[in-house]
Amino acid sequence: MTATRRQRGDRGTVRDRMVMQNCQRKVQLDIVPLERFLMRMNVALGLRRDSTFVRFVTDSEMARLNGTFRKKPKTTDVLSFPSDQRGHPARLHTRAKSLRGRFLGDIAISPVVAGHNAKRFGRTLEAEICILMLHGLLHLLGYDHETDRGEMERVEAKLQRQLRLG
Repeated sequence: MTATRRQRGDRGTVRDRMVMQNCQRKVQLDIVPLERFLMRMNVALGLRRDSTFVRFVTDSEMARLNGTFRKKPKTTDVLSFPSDQRGHPARLHTRAKSLRGRFLGDIAISPVVAGHNAKRFGRTLEAEICILMLHGLLHLLGYDHETDRGEMERVEAKLQRQLRLG
């Protein structure tokens, strides 16, 4: 299943721009509310509605991606692939404003791992996937929880409250 957004082309014609794709069949997903959240999240940060692309992948594909790009040959919940290299952001809204109108990159999510996380944290699958999309977007904006001494975690918690998540 693919979710698309209608967008005006160069000559004023309307064309579809894909923002989300489900490439796995193991976990049933309702794409519509996930797409709505993606749009709401991007708008809340002042980004284009189609500034990110989310793909739901199989566990084996996620393990392959994680092995290839992070040298960790196992599955994970979410991976982000920025469209270009970004430094550490000064402030969230300053960073988002500087990237307004640009495509930020791709986010890959494993619904199987998301389902395990949802059970462990007492959330619905939809809520867990929304949290993972937010986490992935923050990585696309240049945040890195492995090196920033809790900054990404603080920004993420604030946005989760603002967007009424978990």
